[in-house]
Amino acid sequence: QVQPVESGGGLVQPGGSLRLSCAASGRTFSSYSVGWFRQAPGKEREFVAAISWSGGSTEYGDSVKGRFTISRDNAKNTVYLQMNSLRPEDTAVYYCAAKPFWRDRTYNYWGQGTQVTVSS
Repeated sequence: QVQPVESGGGLVQPGGSLRLSCAASGRTFSSYSVGWFRQAPGKEREFVAAISWSGGSTEYGDSVKGRFTISRDNAKNTVYLQMNSLRPEDTAVYYCAAKPFWRDRTYNYWGQGTQVTVSS
């Protein structure tokens, strides 16, 4: 079992950048596929990006392609989400989640979320 913990959220101006981190204790976190999701007030949760345990496979939601990059450092048990060219519509609570296998559709473990606000 793993417990993801997100950090790095905050207030940023449009066009700016932020890097979110998702860390988890336990040696097994490095063997999990990890995804980032977001939820804005009054909206459904949206898939942002995902990465396989090795980092060899990644995927992105259409709204963030070309602007966000997911990566991981398994030595540090941490997954990152680099967010560039941020827009007001990127404002949301961002969640990190983990699942045992890349092909699984369900994420078993979720963090508490970190707020990202894009505003001038």
